[in-house]
Amino acid sequence: MQKKNRGGIFIVSAPSGAGKTTLCGKLLAKDETVRPSVSYTTRLPRPGEIDGRDYSFVTERVFRAMVKRGEFVEWAEVHGNLYGTSKKRLQGLMRSGFDVILDIDVQGARQIRESLDGCVFIFILPPSMKTLRERIEKRKSNTRADIERRLRRAATEIREYKLYDYVIVNDTLKLALKSLEAVFAAERLGTQRMDARWIKENFLS
Repeated sequence: MQKKNRGGIFIVSAPSGAGKTTLCGKLLAKDETVRPSVSYTTRLPRPGEIDGRDYSFVTERVFRAMVKRGEFVEWAEVHGNLYGTSKKRLQGLMRSGFDVILDIDVQGARQIRESLDGCVFIFILPPSMKTLRERIEKRKSNTRADIERRLRRAATEIREYKLYDYVIVNDTLKLALKSLEAVFAAERLGTQRMDARWIKENFLS
């Protein structure tokens, strides 16, 4: 069994409706060495969401106080709501040896790219804009104006795909999940993830 110093950070971004949250959830259910970064948000919980598991739901006043104290490694406003990744939570999971998966938008990914080294960036694409529209409309929880706004934002976000290390097209969920698992497997085999002390004690002493 290979040894590693600490966990890594995997950033997963996608336009709304591309399926990144579903993919991340499937990976977390299969791989016990991966943990989610539970973000803070000011939006209301959706049906079935649980505070502390899906998100930490806070008021805008509490969120902005956390921003002022520098508690977020990244934060952003998305569709009128605030989202942020706790620096303390992230560091704790990595020290425990877990790989951390962050389900965040391109704005938040941009902040992390500027502030943290060694992260792996993964972009999820829908097979087409037509399919993306169909997926968003199928939710039946967005107004027509909101759907159009999300599609315009999607076109802008997709232009940033070249800034990511990997691109996965989520046409078939099963195949997309296999691709996501392959990225994690490959990155864990990188020399930068190896525990140099373990190598020295077992092979070079």
